Amino acid sequence: MRAPRSRTTAALLSAAVAAPVLFAAAAPAGAQDARPAKQHPSQAEKAQKLAKKLVKKSTGKSAHRHLEKFQQIADANGGNRAAGTKGYDASAKYVHDRLKKAGYKVSYQNFTFYESQTVREGASVLSPEARKLNAVAFDFSKSTPEGGIQAPVAAARVDDTPGCEADDYTSDTFTGKIALVKRGACTFAEKEAAAAKAGAVGLVLYNHSGDQPVKGNLEVPENAHIPAVGITKAEGEKLAEQVGKGEVKVSVDVATKAVPHKTRNVVAETRGGRADRVVALGAHLDSVHEGPGINDNGSGSAGLIEVAEKLAKETKGGKKLTNKVRFAWWSAEELGLLGSDHYVKSLSAQQKKNIKLYLNFDMIGSPNGAELVYDGDNSDNTGSGPGPEGSAQIEGLINGFLDKKKVPHWGTDFDGRSDYGAFIANGIPAGGTFTGAEGLKTEEQAAKAGGKAGQPYDPNYHAAGDTLKNIDRKIFATNIDVIAHAVGTYAHDLRSLKG
Repeated sequence: MRAPRSRTTAALLSAAVAAPVLFAAAAPAGAQDARPAKQHPSQAEKAQKLAKKLVKKSTGKSAHRHLEKFQQIADANGGNRAAGTKGYDASAKYVHDRLKKAGYKVSYQNFTFYESQTVREGASVLSPEARKLNAVAFDFSKSTPEGGIQAPVAAARVDDTPGCEADDYTSDTFTGKIALVKRGACTFAEKEAAAAKAGAVGLVLYNHSGDQPVKGNLEVPENAHIPAVGITKAEGEKLAEQVGKGEVKVSVDVATKAVPHKTRNVVAETRGGRADRVVALGAHLDSVHEGPGINDNGSGSAGLIEVAEKLAKETKGGKKLTNKVRFAWWSAEELGLLGSDHYVKSLSAQQKKNIKLYLNFDMIGSPNGAELVYDGDNSDNTGSGPGPEGSAQIEGLINGFLDKKKVPHWGTDFDGRSDYGAFIANGIPAGGTFTGAEGLKTEEQAAKAGGKAGQPYDPNYHAAGDTLKNIDRKIFATNIDVIAHAVGTYAHDLRSLKG
């Protein structure tokens, strides 16, 4: 990093520039150079110029090449690109090699994650009747002794945040009992921890919708306190009704084991730009095991590759930039945001402070998608509150760009389901776009943006159908433009973050 000039150095430079002017004044008439002094462009002018160039050069058609490559990789590796598999490793190498060729400083960040494998799972109602429940073990659940545990059931309070807070467990004595908790609001790990703290010896979590048992995930083995299983909504509601009438005793029999795997993030940053003013962008590179993950999240990954390569061409590898730009492709997002969380935890306090904003792009080509912009100021007044200071301004920049393109857009909550989470938790302003997952498209969205109301934004979410054939290329291209505009702007000018 180039050291800032001192006041003394600046004064000497000013004197050196001023001296020839005195000599010029004494020169004969007509000998003077009448050309005006060269005007250097401002930060805003450089940002506007670069943003315009990047939007023009970065295209959905060009980025589609990377989606094609991810599909080829999945096809050659068992149909997926999941963390810990050869398909993921090939995807990471593809990204690494392209960014290195483009001139970036590229590195792998290796880390170990654990996969939960189920050895036993089951639950039964012992009294007042004998019946088997359709139960699924939580990932990383604490194991019971073989044969399971038997205990009475105590039902946690059902409210807007069922089983999330300590006072949800005050309506009954939970010590030595198995807690019955409804799904919703907080994470599986938070519910399990709250039940354990209340004295429960086990957890039965029932779904809040559908007819399938809920599949809980404690994310890491360290989060396991008590044996935990998930059951269906209908089974849970029946149990809750029976508990309200008298004692119900159940059996829970579960065993899991944690299998270690190695994986890696890919991080590429420009060689130029101030290291204490980092513009960070990220997209998770891994898919689920069930499919190739071309929308989730080959799309966001491809978008970053496209814009990063065009940025390098326009700035001679980033040497002409005011601020350093850092692109990251995260691993193991599908297993609990593990890659981004590991990355942020590896940073020193000063390194975190140097990151002035984080932009996240996860699923930007949904086949029935809507243009959703992360709600930095909580103007939608739903779910989580606003992001850290500066997040509202990021949302405003993206909304303003989409307005100029006459693209309908809506807010989406920072609901903790993608890789912005660790950055927000450390006070780093965040934003980005998303085109929808399993949520249903609204009538308004369909009327303004097309598509089918009442149907999922991505009917192939976390499934084998998340392939190259099921990408909406128009909305994908729109989001490439969003990335390009944001990168071009913030690479030179961060002043808008202050409002």
